[in-house]
Amino acid sequence: MTDRIREFLRTRTEDGPVLVVDLDVVRDNYNAFAKALPDSRVFYAVKANPAPEVLSLLASLGSCFDTASVAEIEMALAAGATPDRISYGNTIKKERDIARAYEIGVRLFAVDCKAEVEKVARAAPGAKVFCRILCDGAGAEWPLSRKFGCEPSMAADVLEHAHRQGLNAYGISFHVGSQQRNQHAWDRALAQASAVFKECGERGINLSMVNLGGGFPTKYLKNVPTVKTYGSAIFRALRKHFGNRIPETIIEPGRGMVGNAGVIETEVVLVSKKSEEDEVRWVYLDIGKFGGLAETMDEAIRYPIRTPRDGGEMAPCILAGPTCDSADVLYEKQPYPLPVSLEIGDKLLIEGTGAYTSTYSSVAFNGFPPLKTIHI
Repeated sequence: MTDRIREFLRTRTEDGPVLVVDLDVVRDNYNAFAKALPDSRVFYAVKANPAPEVLSLLASLGSCFDTASVAEIEMALAAGATPDRISYGNTIKKERDIARAYEIGVRLFAVDCKAEVEKVARAAPGAKVFCRILCDGAGAEWPLSRKFGCEPSMAADVLEHAHRQGLNAYGISFHVGSQQRNQHAWDRALAQASAVFKECGERGINLSMVNLGGGFPTKYLKNVPTVKTYGSAIFRALRKHFGNRIPETIIEPGRGMVGNAGVIETEVVLVSKKSEEDEVRWVYLDIGKFGGLAETMDEAIRYPIRTPRDGGEMAPCILAGPTCDSADVLYEKQPYPLPVSLEIGDKLLIEGTGAYTSTYSSVAFNGFPPLKTIHI
């Protein structure tokens, strides 16, 4: 919570939940990444928060952009980025979308299998490709371990296939898992990347880039290491596994870039119990999983919640959203402690919500409008 957000909410009169993002925090975060890893290019993960205000600010600061679709590529271009500052980082792409990206001027594409290589070769001849390898994501609160990437032992074959198809076999990428609080998580992945570099070299293919991915966390209920701590740990791992021949590197912060810049204001709609004997209350908010809080799925992300009644007696609550879907429950397996005096109409502040909230908000499930977002 910044003074600027606090002042905006103090004078707000509109009804309904709202996400407020302080762009000064985004600026500070970008500068921290650039300073912590000065030899790495920053490719902001657009999916985390694709608001034009965020993209324009980052473009003006010199950021590059990691995109997952043609629409995100066009957003980055509209914000002021040039095609050479854009990576098409999704390993699952329609061939016509690859062709459109190539037509726009994008020349950097992610792959993780030979079939994807062949699509890129046909639609984007001569482009650079990097192969994503699987990473177990141990230590991450939001693991990304199976859907994207191939086994490291397969990566050299994929990159050799790209080379034979006339593409520029450029490098390796991985993702250590979102909200990764272990700064040493990159060590094992870099060891695997180094092995792929060596095997490709033995086949006459000289790779030149390692995409270190995202995973950089924002602070929720638990403290997280500083960006500087991550930068130092990653640099030590690079020296350990690549020696004096450290490759070009890029990073893809998303949550770590914008997460702590946003706060959602929400209203208590109902406080109730399911029986007179229940000790745990149900607290229903005017925002839930379908309004932008999808990352509470499996209670993976536990957001800090502030209330106007903090400081009094606390008791566990089950938190839920306002929709008619029974899955719209935020915290039940591990109830959330909230003040006993909490009442209908109280305004709560959900902190650390600058990333993966507005884009997860549904268009109009149950008639509730998408999450209103303000950038200051």
